Amino acid sequence: MKRLILTLCLPLGFGCAQMMEPGKTAQTDNSAQLEGDQRMVAAPGQSNTFYQNNIPVMNDSSQVTVPTRKNINHYVRGIMQDMAENLQYVNSKTPLAVSSFIFLDDDYNGGTLLGNQIAESFMHELHSFGVPVIDFKTTDYMRVTPSGDFVFSRDYLELSKDQNFNYVLAGTMVNHQGGVLVNARIIGLASKAVVGSAQGFIPQSVVDALDSSYRTDGVMLKQASK
Repeated sequence: MKRLILTLCLPLGFGCAQMMEPGKTAQTDNSAQLEGDQRMVAAPGQSNTFYQNNIPVMNDSSQVTVPTRKNINHYVRGIMQDMAENLQYVNSKTPLAVSSFIFLDDDYNGGTLLGNQIAESFMHELHSFGVPVIDFKTTDYMRVTPSGDFVFSRDYLELSKDQNFNYVLAGTMVNHQGGVLVNARIIGLASKAVVGSAQGFIPQSVVDALDSSYRTDGVMLKQASK
């Protein structure tokens, strides 16, 4: 009986030994192959394994675009481009002045920060279009004070009586839902004829972005619109 049990166990032991030996041989061959061959390494940024393994990767700052907020100059530029399409008689030999924009339902003698800034923006756009602009608020002298040096003035007594311009760019504004409607036109002083016109819309968020320099008890007051 013992001989029979030994006879049955010998083939089983021999077979188990054969099943273990191929694994050891394969492991030895793989180790030799890794030691003999060079391992290929992918270049940085050229493999998608980072996304597959959910590993965070730092973005290149040069490729990140930060949205820029459009200011009032952007909308004035668009109005000026529309006006240039129907502008007549005004060219590089016709000096032009720009007045403050006023609210249509207000006293024409009252100005606002919004109206003055629109006028300043139009002065730049006209100059960019090649139209000579006369800044009539420039005095004939430099006024030196302890707080600064100034050449501009809003006192008509300090300004020259002789102004060399025959056309003026003026306009009106009106509060509208969500913003301000702007009506701009160029007028001949002698004929009072409109030689160019354009209309535009400035969103309220852009209007509110204008901050007045006037302060009351340390609190800045906004004078963009009434």
